[in-house]
Amino acid sequence: MVYLFLADGFETIEALTPIDMLRRADIPVTTVSVTGNIVVTSAHNVPVKADALFDEVSFSDAQMLVLPGGMPGTTNLAKSEPLMKLIGKAATQGLWIAAICAAPTILCGLGLLDGKKATVYPGFETAFPQVVFTGASVEQTGNIITGKGPGCSHLFAAHMISVLKNKQLSDSILSAMQF
Repeated sequence: MVYLFLADGFETIEALTPIDMLRRADIPVTTVSVTGNIVVTSAHNVPVKADALFDEVSFSDAQMLVLPGGMPGTTNLAKSEPLMKLIGKAATQGLWIAAICAAPTILCGLGLLDGKKATVYPGFETAFPQVVFTGASVEQTGNIITGKGPGCSHLFAAHMISVLKNKQLSDSILSAMQF
C-alpha cells in the first residue's frame, strides 16, 4: 500500500499525478489527511477529499510513503509530529519514502538525506549543505526517491512505479499517457 499525505497548501499536480499513475499501475494508494479534516485544499484552491484521516490508519501495510510539495503544504506536513514519527520509523525499516518539490526538505530536516544524493525545487537546497543536490528531475538514494518539482510529477510517479512493480510497466503507462 502506498500512502500519500495531504496538508493544506499541497501542490495539486504533485499529489494527483502520482495518485493517478500509481492507480493506473494497479498499485493501491490511500490519501491521508494530516489536518484532521477529510477535505484538504491545495495551494491552488483545489479541494481534495482524502481517503482517510491520519488517526484512522495503522500504516502496517505500508510499502511507500509519499510527500507532495507545495507551500505552505510542505510546512504544514512538517508540523505533523505523528507524520514525522512515521517517516522516521519507515526510514529505519527500509520502507520506500518519496518526496517532491519542497517536501524533500522534510527528509533533510530529519537527517535522512545527510551525505546522500537528492533533488529539490531550486532555491531550497541552500538550507541543507549536508545533502548532495543533483538538480536531476528525479533522484533515488537507497529507499528514498526525490523529485524536483511540479513539471517532474510524471517522472516522479513513473519512478515509483518502477521500484514498486517494474520499469516496463512504468514506461508503458508513460507511453499510453502520451508523455
